[in-house]
Amino acid sequence: MSNTPSQDETLSFATNGYLLLEGFLAPEHIDRLRTALAEVIAQRRQLQQRDQFHCGKTAVDSDNTRIFHILGDHPLFLELLDYPPLLPYVHTLLNEHPHFHASDAIWEEGPHRGGPGWHIDGYDKGYRSLRPGIPHLQLKVGYFLSDMSLPDQGNLMIVPGSHQNDRDPTAEQLEGFATLPGAIQVCCPAGSCVLFHNALWHTRGPATRTAGQRLLLYYAYEQPWMLANPEHWQYSDKFYAGLAPAQRQFFHGFVFTPKEDRWS
Repeated sequence: MSNTPSQDETLSFATNGYLLLEGFLAPEHIDRLRTALAEVIAQRRQLQQRDQFHCGKTAVDSDNTRIFHILGDHPLFLELLDYPPLLPYVHTLLNEHPHFHASDAIWEEGPHRGGPGWHIDGYDKGYRSLRPGIPHLQLKVGYFLSDMSLPDQGNLMIVPGSHQNDRDPTAEQLEGFATLPGAIQVCCPAGSCVLFHNALWHTRGPATRTAGQRLLLYYAYEQPWMLANPEHWQYSDKFYAGLAPAQRQFFHGFVFTPKEDRWS
């Protein structure tokens, strides 16, 4: 697979609001990321149980866990910030000089209850105040660490092309997984990568499959003149001091000591 977006991929993203790349992570890379995620989840759950302060938020629901602000939790997670095969896509689809926006990770197994949570990304209720035509301000990137080739295991659900709509779905359309016209479940093998526009309507799909498993890493990038997530304030001075020069460019200069000029 070429790591430079083709014209067809660029057009597909512009038309559909998302791009699915299968075989993006090698099997050995998936295994290392899964091991790292299991370790970090266990550590985070212990900190949460002890009510100890830690970077980011840890959401525990029985055996399922979602953690936020993960760059400092493991070196493998930080490596994905400027993962070389991904950067050509971020540069082409978003900006040549993107900034980091946010990160989180999900580990869910088996069936669980819960209705849809259809939404678009971004502050101000998804940048709705910028209509007509919500611009491409954030690029969400998801790495699938479990096989999600089959539906109904909490698969990402999207409505292709919905990033171009200026009217919100009706309340009735948002009530169910199958009530939003055009909605599909993203079914793909482990190692796949999905990229989507901030204005694309999406949700976690139904999770009714007994042996279902949903292991995901989410990263998001934003335009370099934005500051749209408080995650930047969660990381310590030690974290920022340890970034490689190329990684520092994903953050505003004022988070560093001494501050760095980004605009001259």
